[in-house]
Amino acid sequence: MTRKHRLAAVAYDGLCTFEFGLVVECFGLPRPEISVPWYDFRACSVEPGPLRATGGLSLHLNYDLDALQWADTVVVPGWRDADAPVPPRLRDAICDAYARGARLVSICSGVFVLAAAGVLDERRATTHWRYVDRLKARFPKVSVEQDMLYVDEGQVLTSAGSAAGLDLCIHIVRRDFGSEIANNVARRLVLPTHRDGGQAQYIPRPVAEEGQRMRLLLDWMRAHLHEKQTVTLLANRACQSERTFVRHFKEATGLPPH
Repeated sequence: MTRKHRLAAVAYDGLCTFEFGLVVECFGLPRPEISVPWYDFRACSVEPGPLRATGGLSLHLNYDLDALQWADTVVVPGWRDADAPVPPRLRDAICDAYARGARLVSICSGVFVLAAAGVLDERRATTHWRYVDRLKARFPKVSVEQDMLYVDEGQVLTSAGSAAGLDLCIHIVRRDFGSEIANNVARRLVLPTHRDGGQAQYIPRPVAEEGQRMRLLLDWMRAHLHEKQTVTLLANRACQSERTFVRHFKEATGLPPH
């Protein structure tokens, strides 16, 4: 990369503080420990400030929507309400960025901004599970993936709510700089180095409800990741048949053992 990748985060009145903060944390902090040109980050305001943010915060920003013309990547970290209209100026700025090839990213309810701009038509997308039905009803041209952490459609990427946004941000870092640097950023954030976007947003029952036997098995698996772990071996350790073990493991974790 010959110059810093330019990344703009959209801020708005009624800002989702957590979603905005995780974007700043992932892309806006200086990272002297990383030996590549890091992102050139700007936060840009949809409306004149000061902007109100969740938690009683007030923000004054140095950039407005003109910064989207400068950006290689535009991130919409949530939206003030899933049913709130998207201002025409923001919608047009998103469309212009898409037309010139900028990468577009949404976190949680930010997907409604991208959908309103039409850049998700005939594409897969996801959002927080609470908003799935509204997204499907309002934007039938969008192929909504309701059971995923994030969806990467190349130029347009979307994530489910809150913490899934962190998974998507680390995924973007991995795309831009490779696994080693992404792992470095994840360690600094005290995050798992990788959660695949295809994982379920939540599981019906917490792992604890599977009992002490499954908890001990999962602890053993984490401690022996360097060893070959077959379904037969794991079922034997759990004192279960393979069929029963596969069913219980998926109920506990949301994923099959393999």
